[in-house]
Amino acid sequence: MEKTFIMIKSDGVKRGLIGEIIGRIERKGYKITKAKLFQPGRELIEEHYMEHREKPFFRELVNFILEGPVMALEVEGESAIEVMRLMIGHRDFKIAAPGTIRGDFANSLTENIIHGSDSVVSAERELNLWFN
Repeated sequence: MEKTFIMIKSDGVKRGLIGEIIGRIERKGYKITKAKLFQPGRELIEEHYMEHREKPFFRELVNFILEGPVMALEVEGESAIEVMRLMIGHRDFKIAAPGTIRGDFANSLTENIIHGSDSVVSAERELNLWFN
């Protein structure tokens, strides 16, 4: 079984969407094997988004995530990375299809509710970062 990292971002937590998102994951047949609701520090968020460090939106993204607690999840199941990415929807809320998490709940490019690992390598790195 494949494992992936999912983060319900501070806007999703603030809007009370944890139960809705976990419900969608579980109804799809995937198992949540670890979960942690907490306020991450700047160092963790900057390390998580290290590939964007030189991009102009990096500071805005980090500051946005730091606005409140997040829900970190380890999700397990067949093709978990690919399926979770499909369930999450496109990063751009204007393009995200209805029925996806972002299509149903995201309000902007920054406030897009959720993060999901995009590869096996990213999932391993992010799970180690958030749960070790």
